Amino acid sequence: MRKTFAVAFGLVCIVFLSTILIQCKTTKSGDRNAPDMSGDPDDFNDAIEKNMKEMFDKGKAVFRFETFGDEVFWTDQLQLQKAIADEKHGGIGKGITPKQALDAGLKVDLSVLPRSLRRKIAQGKLLDDPWVTLQLIKINAVLGVVGKFDGNGNLTSIGLTCASCHSTVSHASGIGKRLDGWPNRDLNVGAIISMAPNLDPIAKLLSTDVATVKKVLASWGPGKFDAELNLDGKAFRPDGKPAATLIPEAFGHAGHNLHTWTGGWGNVTYWNAYVANLELQGQGNFYDPRLMNKEQYPVAAKAGFGNKRSETDHVSDKLAALQFYQLCIPPPKPPRGSYNEESAMRGQILFSGKAKCASCHVPPLFAEPGWSTHKADEICIDDFQSNRSPDKSYVTQALRGLWAHSKGGFYHDGRFATLLDVVNHYNSCKQLNLSEAEKNDLVEYLKSL
Repeated sequence: MRKTFAVAFGLVCIVFLSTILIQCKTTKSGDRNAPDMSGDPDDFNDAIEKNMKEMFDKGKAVFRFETFGDEVFWTDQLQLQKAIADEKHGGIGKGITPKQALDAGLKVDLSVLPRSLRRKIAQGKLLDDPWVTLQLIKINAVLGVVGKFDGNGNLTSIGLTCASCHSTVSHASGIGKRLDGWPNRDLNVGAIISMAPNLDPIAKLLSTDVATVKKVLASWGPGKFDAELNLDGKAFRPDGKPAATLIPEAFGHAGHNLHTWTGGWGNVTYWNAYVANLELQGQGNFYDPRLMNKEQYPVAAKAGFGNKRSETDHVSDKLAALQFYQLCIPPPKPPRGSYNEESAMRGQILFSGKAKCASCHVPPLFAEPGWSTHKADEICIDDFQSNRSPDKSYVTQALRGLWAHSKGGFYHDGRFATLLDVVNHYNSCKQLNLSEAEKNDLVEYLKSL
């Protein structure tokens, strides 16, 4: 009897100890899942807080520094690093000075510079030395540009990130505190790409020659980029103007569905995947069968962009955190004194009343809940750009933080130079019969958002 009890007790102890060991091992090897196994709601709430912090930190790092493996394109194919570095440091010419980089719209994060260099750069010194450009790249001070160097200080590769187009700095000189999510309307994307020694890959994709590629790139100008040229090959509008559109902001999109200029593409994370894979030419997986339509997207269909599969995926595991961080970026508040408060109060009444703005730009989102698109004739403009999108429409743009991305004009192509031009357009289009005073009040309200 005692022997049987001893055996039974021993078995119970073994089972109990085994369970404890399994639980300890699970907690150690899979800490993220441990709160789920405890059954304690407080543990799971803690897991949410932890996940929030991790997602934010990872997303910020991805937004600022992740190249998605696009060095394969910018370095191996276009050889952009050879244009940036001088002959002494792996390049083929005189290299790019900081002044030339700033003139092309690239931005420098002053806060990451060593104190001695920060003082000199802020004073405008050392800006004519291409070696300084390499040092700025080496410490990740050039927004959106990531470089790698060998033991001799030679620039061996270059890659680009989200921040190259969707961040700027706090000072008009181009050297200041980093501002994530703000569109870089000084960035001359076309001029920067044209610096690359080898544009044959782009010419081959578009079935044209390098001279034509350079002509197209030169037509864009500062603050513009054609995100659909690699899909349909339409470099110019029927009226002969460039098909490029303004670089959009990446702030204030929480609660919005569509956020690009034209409709049907998808939400924030769709566009992140699109840009990482097809614009930056990173290494990843991307699927959109609409891009296999040879009639609407002949370039994309020929290149297989509708079902891209890379040997190594550097994109997919970054998308969740990147989206999370971007949705955390709020619209910036307008500076004090930048608008007339009394006039703006009158404009607010007009916005939701006589001017009918709130029928589409619904407060407090100031975008349109749901499928926020409209056909060209609804907003009284041409349909060239909208017809390049899957559902051939324009997206209702968000208005909060509007003041922070006014450089370059308004609408997708900057066709309206001022907010008053926009108001005049809708006054005519919608037959609102606004007086001049009402128009000005409405503009002041828009500036206050």
